[in-house]
Amino acid sequence: MSAGYEAVDGALPGRTTPAVNARVGDGVLSAVGATPLVRLTRLFGDSRVRFHAKLESLNPGGSMKDRSAMGMVLGAIERGELIPNQSTVVESSSGNLGIGLAQVCRWFGLRFICVADPKMTAQNLAILAAYGAELDIVREPDNEMGDFLSARIRRVRELVHDIPHAFWPDQYANPLNARAQETIMQEVVRQLDGNVDYLFVATGTCGTIHGCARFVADHGLGTHIVAVDAEGSAIFGEPSCSRLIPGHGAAIRSELYYDGIAHSVARMTDQDCVVGCRRLVGVEAILGGGSSGAVVSAVAQRLAEIPAGANCVLLLPDRGERYLDTIYSDLWVEEKFGDIAHLWKEQTAC
Repeated sequence: MSAGYEAVDGALPGRTTPAVNARVGDGVLSAVGATPLVRLTRLFGDSRVRFHAKLESLNPGGSMKDRSAMGMVLGAIERGELIPNQSTVVESSSGNLGIGLAQVCRWFGLRFICVADPKMTAQNLAILAAYGAELDIVREPDNEMGDFLSARIRRVRELVHDIPHAFWPDQYANPLNARAQETIMQEVVRQLDGNVDYLFVATGTCGTIHGCARFVADHGLGTHIVAVDAEGSAIFGEPSCSRLIPGHGAAIRSELYYDGIAHSVARMTDQDCVVGCRRLVGVEAILGGGSSGAVVSAVAQRLAEIPAGANCVLLLPDRGERYLDTIYSDLWVEEKFGDIAHLWKEQTAC
């Protein structure tokens, strides 16, 4: 049972309420981390594997990137590179890290400029604006496949050069990104009493998988780490190609990558993301983002390889409200993929 919670007599099975001595946090950032781990009892039918979902969507900014944002900003403040109420943070983001940084910067009174591109969803743009972030939109992609990442990074460098007291967290190279994500694995290990046989984790900046892999290695754990990458991502050496759904995969290999960062790799298509998300909400009532759907589909793909009795953890990075116009829109799905509803409906029927 989670620390700080206790069962209440007469409560429904599995329900808990806050214990009377639960600590009251100091501000919204105190709510980052310590996310729940829940059993998934319906998603994979009669499988004898024990499946668990780490619900990173319950961070206050809505994703696991809250951990990275807070870790990188706090580190810069401690080093004197950022001064609250004076400095400017500039970062490239397609969504979740930008939102996490917008939240942290608002708390510390830091100006935040998010360098984005036209692929960013309307929901994410609105959330950033609500936090008071300034948006700098890069309009020209790097190549014929419509990739904007290198162009966004060039724009970040220009802004940092031109703006006094500007700081670039550089999520693709900052070790504090990975260090902040170690806490996920630390929590999972504690929540499962050290028995973590498989970990499925989406990859992008490689901050999460780097942090989890380092924790596994440093503590001599036998956890098999599966990197869930996107088809067309360059992280594990494939030629880059156009992708529809943001959140995992990358057009460049992050400096946080290293050989052996994962024991195996599962590459998922945009359609896999859609089907996984629709299965997850249809069976487990969890409204996950695109990379969560990729993780679900990766587990389904590897299901026959996982031995009975194993503890298998799915890291679900973010929430699905930011994909209502895409993944959860029947019209959008049919336009992009055709009539594929049977791929999840036949698996979610009671």
